[in-house]
Amino acid sequence: MILTVLLIGGVIFLRRGLGGTAVISSAEEEEQGYHLNDSLLNAFSDLPEMERMERYIERWMQRNGIQGASLAVMQDEHLIYGKGFGWADKEREREAEVGDIYRIASASKLITAAGIMKLCDEGLLTLDSKVFGPEGILSHLSEIRDKRAHNITVRHLLNHTSGFSRSMGDVMFRVADVMKWKDMDTTPTADEMIAFQLGLRLRCAPGGPAQYSNVGYLALSRVIEQVSGMEYETYIQTHILWPAGCYDMHIARNYYEERYPGEVRYYGNDDEGIESYDGSGEKRLREYGGHNIRGLQGAGAWVASSVELMRLVASIDGKPGVPDVLSAESVAQMKNITRKGDYALGWARYNAGSGSLVRTGSMSGTCAYIDLREKGISFVFLTNTSHYKGATFTNSIGRMIRDAMTRVKEWPSDRDMFVEVPHQSADSILMSGVNDIS
Repeated sequence: MILTVLLIGGVIFLRRGLGGTAVISSAEEEEQGYHLNDSLLNAFSDLPEMERMERYIERWMQRNGIQGASLAVMQDEHLIYGKGFGWADKEREREAEVGDIYRIASASKLITAAGIMKLCDEGLLTLDSKVFGPEGILSHLSEIRDKRAHNITVRHLLNHTSGFSRSMGDVMFRVADVMKWKDMDTTPTADEMIAFQLGLRLRCAPGGPAQYSNVGYLALSRVIEQVSGMEYETYIQTHILWPAGCYDMHIARNYYEERYPGEVRYYGNDDEGIESYDGSGEKRLREYGGHNIRGLQGAGAWVASSVELMRLVASIDGKPGVPDVLSAESVAQMKNITRKGDYALGWARYNAGSGSLVRTGSMSGTCAYIDLREKGISFVFLTNTSHYKGATFTNSIGRMIRDAMTRVKEWPSDRDMFVEVPHQSADSILMSGVNDIS
């Protein structure tokens, strides 16, 4: 067993270390916890019963021009399958591995919502806390055109019923335009982006019909900072992610050269580019400098592997297998939809009939789909390629994976990769890892 661990560690060190940064090189549990991304390989899920499913996924990727993807599957709070498909970075001939990390776009909202609920558990916040105005958490944002905004609560931001207008489009993806409109010389801060939104009239009173708002989740990121006294990323990592066993999740960086160790390359569907978010006037790809991805913060900026994202989901689902990082009350609140047409809190939707919670994400170079089932198989699927259909493409991802999984006659019942790597031949693991090194 010791020899096997050393061999696995050597393979993982080579696979990720040759990319430029040394990482934890052992599959053993250390003081800071068992690191999924640095301990798992595609080889652990090379099972004959999965081959038909994998061929189905690979054919779908080819039809839709998806360069790379990653799938994590959970049953009864056990991680039973995890694998990368295609290319993590085609130009560098780096094949996708299970531990690769991807931008997860609006699936980031689930993480932000968990952070808000943690503050509620800690007694530092309530869902009915006011956000703006003299009594609001962000009272320093005092220039508010529509005084009805004083009534916006944390809950309104979480379920997209703040009343924020989109008359100027989604301003989080129009940063260069905001700079022109406000005659700014530097990229606007989070507070300046929120202030721009507050300079517009509301489309309706807070609590009215839901309308999706990225700015609302940027405001929630600032709420977390203001209430906790910590930077958003730091609070989420130390209070949500690390306690959940997720050690390789970060706020995205904007350019390929700034990528994290193990991060994939992103492929959009527009090679012409747009004006850079920084106001320089240069044209850049949407996924690399056209949009201020990092500036999205809690609205859409997290990067994660499919297996760590699956681990986080298991930590906020209210089931007993994996310890939750939130109270049972907070877990229940997150999936509570009191009115037809509203969003759940962080989750996009909850289907009480099937017992499924869904969270999707999509932007240039990225698609993400999370499907959590109260009974049965749950999964996370991530891609490093976007589609010309935009956000509607994520719906086809959910259908595709569910169809693909029907090709599996029997799922493994004797493994839980959340806890330990599967017992396999050291020689087969070593050879698989060596073949993946580039």
